[in-house]
Amino acid sequence: MLIERIAVVGAGTMGNGIAHVCALADLPVTLFDTDSAALDRGMRTIARNMDRQVARGRLNAADRDDAVGRIQPAGSLARAAEADLIVEAVPEIAELKGSIFADLDDIAPPDVILASNTSSISITEIAARTERPQQVIGMHFMNPVPVMRLVEVIRGLRTDDATTAAVMELARKLGKTPVEVRDFPGFVSNRVLMPMINEAVFALMEGVAEAHAIDTVMTLGMNHPMGPLALADLIGLDTCLNILEVLHRELGDDRYRPCPLLRQYVAAGWLGRKTGHGFYPYDESP
Repeated sequence: MLIERIAVVGAGTMGNGIAHVCALADLPVTLFDTDSAALDRGMRTIARNMDRQVARGRLNAADRDDAVGRIQPAGSLARAAEADLIVEAVPEIAELKGSIFADLDDIAPPDVILASNTSSISITEIAARTERPQQVIGMHFMNPVPVMRLVEVIRGLRTDDATTAAVMELARKLGKTPVEVRDFPGFVSNRVLMPMINEAVFALMEGVAEAHAIDTVMTLGMNHPMGPLALADLIGLDTCLNILEVLHRELGDDRYRPCPLLRQYVAAGWLGRKTGHGFYPYDESP
Protein backbone atom coordinates (compact mmCIF):
# COMPACT_ATOMS: atom_id res chain seq x y z
CA MET A 1 0.00 0.00 0.00
CA LEU A 2 1.76 3.14 -1.26
CA ILE A 3 0.95 6.53 0.25
CA GLU A 4 1.64 9.32 -2.24
CA ARG A 5 -0.90 12.03 -1.40
CA ILE A 6 -1.85 13.33 2.06
CA ALA A 7 -4.81 15.28 3.39
CA VAL A 8 -4.68 16.87 6.83
CA VAL A 9 -7.91 17.86 8.59
CA GLY A 10 -7.30 20.75 10.98
CA ALA A 11 -4.85 23.61 10.37
CA GLY A 12 -3.91 24.26 14.00
CA THR A 13 -0.56 23.64 15.66
CA MET A 14 -0.45 19.91 14.97
CA GLY A 15 -2.18 19.99 11.60
CA ASN A 16 0.06 22.62 10.05
CA GLY A 17 3.10 20.84 11.48
CA ILE A 18 2.05 17.54 9.88
CA ALA A 19 1.45 19.29 6.54
CA HIS A 20 4.89 20.93 6.89
CA VAL A 21 6.82 17.66 7.27
CA CYS A 22 4.82 15.88 4.57
CA ALA A 23 5.51 18.66 2.06
CA LEU A 24 9.24 18.56 2.86
CA ALA A 25 9.14 14.82 2.11
CA ASP A 26 7.97 15.61 -1.46
CA LEU A 27 4.36 14.62 -0.79
CA PRO A 28 1.48 16.74 -2.12
CA VAL A 29 -0.70 17.86 0.81
CA THR A 30 -4.19 19.26 1.12
CA LEU A 31 -4.63 21.18 4.37
CA PHE A 32 -8.30 21.47 5.36
CA ASP A 33 -10.09 23.64 7.90
CA THR A 34 -13.65 24.94 8.05
CA ASP A 35 -12.36 28.15 9.66
CA SER A 36 -10.82 30.25 6.87
CA ALA A 37 -8.93 32.40 9.39
CA ALA A 38 -7.41 29.29 11.00
CA LEU A 39 -6.48 28.00 7.56
CA ASP A 40 -4.73 31.27 6.71
CA ARG A 41 -2.89 31.21 10.06
CA GLY A 42 -1.84 27.63 9.44
CA MET A 43 -0.41 28.43 6.02
CA ARG A 44 1.42 31.48 7.41
CA THR A 45 2.84 29.39 10.24
CA ILE A 46 4.18 26.81 7.80
CA ALA A 47 5.85 29.52 5.71
CA ARG A 48 7.30 31.18 8.82
CA ASN A 49 8.66 27.91 10.20
CA MET A 50 10.23 26.99 6.88
CA ASP A 51 11.81 30.46 6.73
CA ARG A 52 13.38 29.73 10.12
CA GLN A 53 14.79 26.47 8.76
CA VAL A 54 16.32 28.39 5.86
CA ALA A 55 17.80 31.00 8.22
CA ARG A 56 19.37 28.23 10.30
CA GLY A 57 20.86 26.52 7.26
CA ARG A 58 18.67 23.41 7.57
CA LEU A 59 16.78 24.04 4.34
CA ASN A 60 17.61 25.89 1.15
CA ALA A 61 15.32 28.53 -0.30
CA ALA A 62 14.45 26.57 -3.45
CA ASP A 63 13.38 23.51 -1.45
CA ARG A 64 11.34 25.75 0.85
CA ASP A 65 9.52 27.26 -2.13
CA ASP A 66 8.85 23.82 -3.61
CA ALA A 67 7.53 22.50 -0.29
CA VAL A 68 5.20 25.46 0.28
CA GLY A 69 3.91 24.95 -3.26
CA ARG A 70 2.98 21.35 -2.47
CA ILE A 71 0.47 22.44 0.20
CA GLN A 72 -2.99 23.35 -1.03
CA PRO A 73 -5.42 24.93 1.45
CA ALA A 74 -9.03 23.75 1.28
CA GLY A 75 -12.26 24.70 3.01
CA SER A 76 -14.19 21.62 1.89
CA LEU A 77 -13.67 18.03 3.02
CA ALA A 78 -14.49 16.87 -0.51
CA ARG A 79 -10.87 17.56 -1.50
CA ALA A 80 -9.74 14.95 1.02
CA ALA A 81 -11.12 12.24 -1.27
CA GLU A 82 -8.09 12.72 -3.53
CA ALA A 83 -5.63 11.53 -0.85
CA ASP A 84 -4.23 8.08 -0.06
CA LEU A 85 -4.04 8.95 3.65
CA ILE A 86 -6.16 11.42 5.61
CA VAL A 87 -4.78 12.56 8.96
CA GLU A 88 -7.24 14.13 11.39
CA ALA A 89 -5.66 16.75 13.68
CA VAL A 90 -8.55 18.54 15.40
CA PRO A 91 -8.90 19.28 19.15
CA GLU A 92 -8.87 16.35 21.60
CA ILE A 93 -12.66 15.95 21.81
CA ALA A 94 -13.94 12.43 21.22
CA GLU A 95 -17.31 13.34 19.69
CA LEU A 96 -15.73 15.86 17.31
CA LYS A 97 -13.21 13.33 16.08
CA GLY A 98 -15.85 10.62 15.71
CA SER A 99 -18.09 12.91 13.68
CA ILE A 100 -15.22 13.84 11.35
CA PHE A 101 -14.32 10.18 10.81
CA ALA A 102 -17.93 9.36 9.94
CA ASP A 103 -17.89 12.17 7.36
CA LEU A 104 -14.52 11.11 5.95
CA ASP A 105 -15.72 7.53 5.64
CA ASP A 106 -18.57 8.74 3.42
CA ILE A 107 -16.35 11.00 1.31
CA ALA A 108 -13.14 9.01 0.82
CA PRO A 109 -12.77 6.02 -1.53
CA PRO A 110 -12.76 2.60 0.23
CA ASP A 111 -8.99 2.09 -0.07
CA VAL A 112 -8.03 5.35 1.70
CA ILE A 113 -6.40 5.06 5.15
CA LEU A 114 -7.90 7.24 7.90
CA ALA A 115 -5.49 8.26 10.67
CA SER A 116 -6.00 10.25 13.87
CA ASN A 117 -3.39 12.38 15.57
CA THR A 118 -5.22 11.81 18.86
CA SER A 119 -3.03 11.78 21.93
CA SER A 120 -5.35 9.78 24.18
CA ILE A 121 -8.70 8.81 22.61
CA SER A 122 -9.40 5.19 21.65
CA ILE A 123 -8.62 4.37 18.02
CA THR A 124 -10.99 1.40 18.25
CA GLU A 125 -13.85 3.73 19.21
CA ILE A 126 -13.00 6.20 16.43
CA ALA A 127 -12.80 3.34 13.92
CA ALA A 128 -16.26 2.15 14.95
CA ARG A 129 -17.68 5.34 13.40
CA THR A 130 -16.57 4.06 9.97
CA GLU A 131 -17.19 1.13 7.65
CA ARG A 132 -13.43 0.56 7.30
CA PRO A 133 -12.12 -0.08 10.85
CA GLN A 134 -9.28 -2.15 9.43
CA GLN A 135 -7.95 1.01 7.75
CA VAL A 136 -8.20 3.31 10.76
CA ILE A 137 -5.05 3.92 12.79
CA GLY A 138 -3.51 6.36 15.25
CA MET A 139 -0.61 8.49 14.08
CA HIS A 140 0.35 10.56 17.13
CA PHE A 141 2.96 13.16 16.22
CA MET A 142 4.80 15.11 18.91
CA ASN A 143 4.78 18.90 19.22
CA PRO A 144 6.49 20.72 17.52
CA VAL A 145 6.05 18.32 14.62
CA PRO A 146 8.92 19.62 12.42
CA VAL A 147 11.38 19.13 15.30
CA MET A 148 10.28 16.05 17.25
CA ARG A 149 11.24 12.69 15.76
CA LEU A 150 8.76 10.33 17.42
CA VAL A 151 5.45 9.14 15.98
CA GLU A 152 3.33 6.81 18.12
CA VAL A 153 1.54 4.44 15.74
CA ILE A 154 -1.56 3.06 17.46
CA ARG A 155 -3.35 -0.01 16.18
CA GLY A 156 -7.04 -0.24 16.94
CA LEU A 157 -8.53 -3.65 17.68
CA ARG A 158 -9.36 -4.14 14.00
CA THR A 159 -6.48 -2.25 12.32
CA ASP A 160 -4.88 -4.59 9.79
CA ASP A 161 -1.21 -5.33 9.10
CA ALA A 162 -1.17 -3.62 5.70
CA THR A 163 -2.43 -0.34 7.14
CA THR A 164 0.08 -0.47 9.99
CA ALA A 165 2.98 -1.26 7.65
CA ALA A 166 2.05 1.59 5.28
CA VAL A 167 1.85 4.14 8.10
CA MET A 168 5.10 2.95 9.70
CA GLU A 169 6.84 3.32 6.32
CA LEU A 170 5.37 6.78 5.79
CA ALA A 171 6.60 7.91 9.20
CA ARG A 172 10.12 6.84 8.24
CA LYS A 173 9.83 8.71 4.94
CA LEU A 174 8.97 11.82 6.94
CA GLY A 175 12.22 11.42 8.88
CA LYS A 176 10.44 10.21 12.01
CA THR A 177 10.94 7.17 14.22
CA PRO A 178 7.65 5.24 14.47
CA VAL A 179 6.89 3.20 17.58
CA GLU A 180 3.93 0.82 17.52
CA VAL A 181 1.80 0.79 20.68
CA ARG A 182 -1.49 -0.76 21.76
CA ASP A 183 -4.78 1.10 21.81
CA PHE A 184 -4.99 1.97 25.51
CA PRO A 185 -5.93 5.28 27.17
CA GLY A 186 -3.08 7.76 26.78
CA PHE A 187 -1.04 5.17 24.86
CA VAL A 188 2.55 5.37 26.20
CA SER A 189 3.53 9.03 25.84
CA ASN A 190 0.68 10.69 27.68
CA ARG A 191 0.09 7.92 30.18
CA VAL A 192 3.60 8.67 31.45
CA LEU A 193 3.82 12.42 30.73
CA MET A 194 0.47 13.76 31.91
CA PRO A 195 0.69 12.52 35.53
CA MET A 196 4.06 14.29 35.79
CA ILE A 197 2.62 17.55 34.45
CA ASN A 198 -0.44 17.19 36.69
CA GLU A 199 1.73 16.60 39.79
CA ALA A 200 3.78 19.69 38.92
CA VAL A 201 0.53 21.70 38.83
CA PHE A 202 -0.46 20.28 42.22
CA ALA A 203 2.96 21.31 43.60
CA LEU A 204 2.37 24.82 42.30
CA MET A 205 -1.18 24.98 43.69
CA GLU A 206 -0.05 23.74 47.11
CA GLY A 207 2.74 26.34 47.31
CA VAL A 208 5.59 23.83 47.32
CA ALA A 209 7.51 26.11 44.93
CA GLU A 210 6.98 28.73 42.25
CA ALA A 211 6.60 27.65 38.60
CA HIS A 212 10.17 28.54 37.62
CA ALA A 213 11.58 26.66 40.61
CA ILE A 214 9.55 23.53 39.83
CA ASP A 215 10.73 23.58 36.23
CA THR A 216 14.35 24.23 37.23
CA VAL A 217 14.32 21.17 39.51
CA MET A 218 13.24 19.04 36.55
CA THR A 219 15.57 20.57 33.96
CA LEU A 220 18.74 20.74 36.07
CA GLY A 221 17.99 17.93 38.50
CA MET A 222 16.43 15.39 36.12
CA ASN A 223 18.08 16.58 32.88
CA HIS A 224 14.75 17.22 31.16
CA PRO A 225 15.08 19.63 28.21
CA MET A 226 12.02 21.57 29.43
CA GLY A 227 10.21 21.76 32.75
CA PRO A 228 6.72 20.24 33.04
CA LEU A 229 4.91 23.55 33.47
CA ALA A 230 6.65 25.15 30.49
CA LEU A 231 5.90 22.00 28.52
CA ALA A 232 2.23 22.20 29.50
CA ASP A 233 2.16 25.78 28.19
CA LEU A 234 3.65 24.55 24.91
CA ILE A 235 1.17 21.67 24.56
CA GLY A 236 -1.81 23.81 25.61
CA LEU A 237 -3.43 23.59 29.03
CA ASP A 238 -6.80 22.75 27.48
CA THR A 239 -5.21 19.80 25.67
CA CYS A 240 -3.56 18.63 28.90
CA LEU A 241 -6.88 18.83 30.71
CA ASN A 242 -8.70 16.91 27.96
CA ILE A 243 -6.10 14.14 28.05
CA LEU A 244 -6.19 13.86 31.84
CA GLU A 245 -9.99 13.66 31.74
CA VAL A 246 -9.79 10.79 29.25
CA LEU A 247 -7.23 8.98 31.41
CA HIS A 248 -9.27 9.54 34.59
CA ARG A 249 -12.52 8.41 32.99
CA GLU A 250 -11.19 5.43 31.04
CA LEU A 251 -8.81 4.04 33.65
CA GLY A 252 -10.91 4.96 36.70
CA ASP A 253 -7.83 5.81 38.75
CA ASP A 254 -7.65 9.01 40.83
CA ARG A 255 -3.94 9.41 40.15
CA TYR A 256 -5.12 10.91 36.81
CA ARG A 257 -7.58 13.34 38.46
CA PRO A 258 -6.89 16.78 36.93
CA CYS A 259 -5.55 19.36 39.37
CA PRO A 260 -8.16 22.03 40.25
CA LEU A 261 -5.65 24.76 39.36
CA LEU A 262 -5.35 23.34 35.84
CA ARG A 263 -9.14 23.45 35.50
CA GLN A 264 -9.16 27.03 36.77
CA TYR A 265 -6.54 28.21 34.28
CA VAL A 266 -8.42 26.61 31.40
CA ALA A 267 -11.68 28.20 32.57
CA ALA A 268 -9.91 31.58 32.63
CA GLY A 269 -8.69 31.11 29.07
CA TRP A 270 -5.06 30.85 30.18
CA LEU A 271 -4.14 28.04 27.81
CA GLY A 272 -0.40 28.60 27.47
CA ARG A 273 1.65 29.94 24.60
CA LYS A 274 -1.23 30.01 22.14
CA THR A 275 -3.15 32.55 24.26
CA GLY A 276 -0.16 34.48 25.60
CA HIS A 277 -0.62 33.30 29.18
CA GLY A 278 -0.43 29.96 31.01
CA PHE A 279 1.82 29.09 33.91
CA TYR A 280 4.07 31.77 32.44
CA PRO A 281 3.23 35.04 30.64
CA TYR A 282 4.24 35.37 27.00
CA ASP A 283 4.74 38.56 25.04
CA GLU A 284 2.26 37.50 22.38
CA SER A 285 0.41 34.50 20.99
CA PRO A 286 2.39 32.66 18.32
